[in-house]
Amino acid sequence: MLSTTRSSAHRASARRLQCLTRSLTTDSTTSHTASTPPLPLSKPETSKPRQSRLYPRPRPAVQHQRQALPTLPASFGRNQVLPVPDSTRALLEDIVGSFEAPIRYAFAYGSGVFEQAGYAKQMDKEDRPMLDFIFAVTHSDHWHSINMQQHPGHYPLHARILGSSFVSKTQELSPGLWFNTFVPMKGVNIKYGVTTVDTLCADLLNWRTLYLAGRMHKPLRIIKDDARVRLTQQVNLTSALRTALLMLPESFTQRELFSAIAGISYSGDPRMVLPAENRGKVENMVSRQEDQFRELYWRLAQGLPGVRWAAGSKSVEQDTSPHARAAHLKKLPEELLKHVHRRAEGRGPPREADESAYWLRIAGDKELPSILDSEITRIVRYPATVQSLKGIVSAGVAKSARYSVAKVTKWWKGTSFSKSS
Repeated sequence: MLSTTRSSAHRASARRLQCLTRSLTTDSTTSHTASTPPLPLSKPETSKPRQSRLYPRPRPAVQHQRQALPTLPASFGRNQVLPVPDSTRALLEDIVGSFEAPIRYAFAYGSGVFEQAGYAKQMDKEDRPMLDFIFAVTHSDHWHSINMQQHPGHYPLHARILGSSFVSKTQELSPGLWFNTFVPMKGVNIKYGVTTVDTLCADLLNWRTLYLAGRMHKPLRIIKDDARVRLTQQVNLTSALRTALLMLPESFTQRELFSAIAGISYSGDPRMVLPAENRGKVENMVSRQEDQFRELYWRLAQGLPGVRWAAGSKSVEQDTSPHARAAHLKKLPEELLKHVHRRAEGRGPPREADESAYWLRIAGDKELPSILDSEITRIVRYPATVQSLKGIVSAGVAKSARYSVAKVTKWWKGTSFSKSS
């Protein structure tokens, strides 16, 4: 009996111990689960980055702002700043300042700014020559969008309907300009062409079309200046001077030099074979603007080797030896040199054989002036023709007809003046 009781007590004690053990085990598991988050289903591998041509990885992209050109010295390019009467200067600045769209570089040119022979000054506003402007902007689409809002009447109806994207796309066609013509502003009629600073500087450096660069060979009035354009314009003027020297003999007058420079942009221009431009335009321009031409080019000539042009003299002399001419030839603009190299192919040993002999051979060729003239004509002809055709699109039929009549009338007056003189 006693043994039976002890056995029952022992079994009861064993059951209580088993339940306590289960309880402790469950509490421990629950406490551990609550204190630590569950493990992920699969732990991501921490392998080394895959080696590639982009490893190590590039640094994060940083937005870089266009670095501005350092301020040019005050005296740099002072030959480009040509004086005009105060009344003319005020009018030009007033016109350019009236445009809300941002203009980085602007200049005025032509007979409305600088006097030309054959075109007498008219006091009547209706008879005044049209003022010509070129505006260089950063983003042409944005510029035309703003300008269309401010001056919708400057654009033909189809351009306003199609919008600024159409205008900028048309502008991009060689030589990269859009002209608005017969625009009345501040009591005068103006014509203004819009281009980009990039297009302008490319032509000034390389003469890809010579449309803008050629216009800037001649006197102009800068209204809004830009350091980058002023720098490239100085290169453009020096290139024009070198080209003219290669086309001239050992001695000549400054007027002959200026006529050679002014004639560069008219070579190949289709308007010169039509009754749209006075064939004596170059002579008319140089005869009345000789002082401005001298201001542009005299200081530049002092820095060129072999050129002798005294301060008070109108006579110029130059070294015409092959070595001296080769020094000018090597530094001509890229597009013109490309044409010259093409003409030189097959006329002697190639450039790779002996580069020094190659340059001396071309520089000593008596046909070099005619080669330069014909190749300049090739460069000018296509963009000048395209721009003439673009004028119908940018001005519209009515304004194009009016502009053509005005040019023919101007040509007739200039021709009559030349015959009478």
